[in-house]
Amino acid sequence: MRNALAHVPNKQRPAVAALLKTIFAQDTVDAARQQWNQVADRLHQSCPKLTAMMDKSRDDVLVYMTFPPEHCNQIASTNPLERLNKEIKRRANVVGIFPNNEAVVRLVGALMLEQNDEWAVARRYMSIESLKPLSYNQQEGLLQNAT
Repeated sequence: MRNALAHVPNKQRPAVAALLKTIFAQDTVDAARQQWNQVADRLHQSCPKLTAMMDKSRDDVLVYMTFPPEHCNQIASTNPLERLNKEIKRRANVVGIFPNNEAVVRLVGALMLEQNDEWAVARRYMSIESLKPLSYNQQEGLLQNAT
């Protein structure tokens, strides 16, 4: 949303943000794509840079909607990523100056491992039950929807 609104004049941002939010309020991928096209058509004259960006990024932005509905909110949210970045910044500020690049990699790597363990065991981000419809296909090496 921030990237999109960066291509819009300040006075138009609230209206454009409201229009863009209608895309993400849709229940299905097809409905979201249809709404995406309607919003892009509506903004074509007033925000050509935004619509050009929208044309390039539609599939990337809406890919989260292809997952089971109970996962969509977690996938669409950047809260875990923002929390992780905040923790990295907090720990890096304690160190101050790193002696070399390897020291930075060690610190960030340790934080990533710690975060992985926390989400895997203590605070499961997605429940086992919600992951059951997904299966791992070893031949293709991809997660596929079993439905």
